[in-house]
Amino acid sequence: MRRPVVGVMGGSKATVNVSNMAERLGALIARHGWVLLNGGRNRGVMAASARGAKKAGGTVIGILPDKTAAKASPDLDIAVLTGMGDGRNVINVLSSDVVIACPGGLGTLSEIALALKHDKRVILLGRDKVAPALERYRKRGRLTHADTPEDAVEQATAILATTGAQ
Repeated sequence: MRRPVVGVMGGSKATVNVSNMAERLGALIARHGWVLLNGGRNRGVMAASARGAKKAGGTVIGILPDKTAAKASPDLDIAVLTGMGDGRNVINVLSSDVVIACPGGLGTLSEIALALKHDKRVILLGRDKVAPALERYRKRGRLTHADTPEDAVEQATAILATTGAQ
């Protein structure tokens, strides 16, 4: 049986609080036996979530925008080099069964929009402000909010159970 893939998206610049939250999220994902997928770089939410998953014995895939692994997190099990820059965001969301979006910038917002466009469920962790254009997805239950990593993982568990990804 295929293991569920949980995409963790978020900024390459992150506060200490956001980094701690992302690391805890990574650990929880690993403890559930899920694969963590992120942008692969050794910065911000990507580095913190990979570190948390790795410490907890999980598997981490990084979809890098680069042609080399020079900026890759050392906690990746698999580094996918795309040379696509921000275009790799499509790969991030299409390869994820569910997306958990931590605070970030425009790259994270593009991943949220792409995930919703491709009918993926998105959980906003630590960020509840969304563009008015995305409100319809919240009303349809495609976009939800979580205050803690534990809440995000609880929601992901329910989503994965209903989508048959578990």
